[in-house]
Amino acid sequence: MRRVLVTGGAGFLGSHLCQKLLNEGNEVLCVDNFFTGRRQNISELLEYKNFELLRHDITSPLYVEVDEIYNLASPASPIHYQFDPVQTTKTSVLGAINMLGLAKRLKVKVLQASTSEVYGDPAVHPQPESYWGNVNPIGPRACYDEGKRCAETLFFDYYRQHNLQIKVMRIFNTYGPNMQANDGRVVSNFIMQALQNKPITIFGDGSQTRSFCYVSDLIDGMCRLMRTPHEVTGPINIGNPGEFTMIELANLILELTNSRSELVFRPLPIDDPKQRRPDITQARDVLGWEPKVQLREGLIKTIEYFDSQLVKEVKLFAAQAV
Repeated sequence: MRRVLVTGGAGFLGSHLCQKLLNEGNEVLCVDNFFTGRRQNISELLEYKNFELLRHDITSPLYVEVDEIYNLASPASPIHYQFDPVQTTKTSVLGAINMLGLAKRLKVKVLQASTSEVYGDPAVHPQPESYWGNVNPIGPRACYDEGKRCAETLFFDYYRQHNLQIKVMRIFNTYGPNMQANDGRVVSNFIMQALQNKPITIFGDGSQTRSFCYVSDLIDGMCRLMRTPHEVTGPINIGNPGEFTMIELANLILELTNSRSELVFRPLPIDDPKQRRPDITQARDVLGWEPKVQLREGLIKTIEYFDSQLVKEVKLFAAQAV
């Protein structure tokens, strides 16, 4: 049995990772400061005797004994990481320093959840890991983009200077249960608006593209990367190469929800990428990984999750009104 530390463990991705690690028979230490993480994401995990929850902000050092570290702690949607951009940068940079220091002391593997945002608004399409990116370092998204780029730098400096066992994965748009309804990501926005028959808000003309990876596929890729030999460091793209315009995504969600929502268009936010699709050649060759869940199948599961959340809200409101 391994004792595994998951920072950001109560978040969207972290909660799914904790569940998978527990299912494999590991002992899991979930660390979260609950800025974007939620207790309801891990409420069922609290019943496991091998699961431990610790409220902690990784911008401060953490002194624990573990066998592996997954560093997922960071707000990941614009509405959250732009709320306190200075703290977002601190989480990426100081958090990386603290987790690397812990891994160095314990002589254990540490995985950094990086992001496709390191590519910025890409001039190369699709994006291979060799692409250095096109990031505006002083724009409103830079706190997240540049924070993650700096974290990658720190990971590879620790690898070169201290021969630390590192793994760096670049996560592309991921969706599924345990997403927050109000986190500002396009999948959750569209689904919640469609389920409530509210106008679906599309920024720009809807021609910009994204590639959507279902959460179970993403977590599988993450665990495969952690199990690779010492010489495999990454960065490795993990995402679904299927590419869809925002119009295509909106229309598919309208179909699957039988919604009466109309499409409304708003100006495109500053530095919002026009295209995003991963080159997953390395993931296929090195990890033997590729996504299995197609967009329609994943959206059906995600819609069911958000629909259940809305039902719970209605029941709670009714109970409070009595």
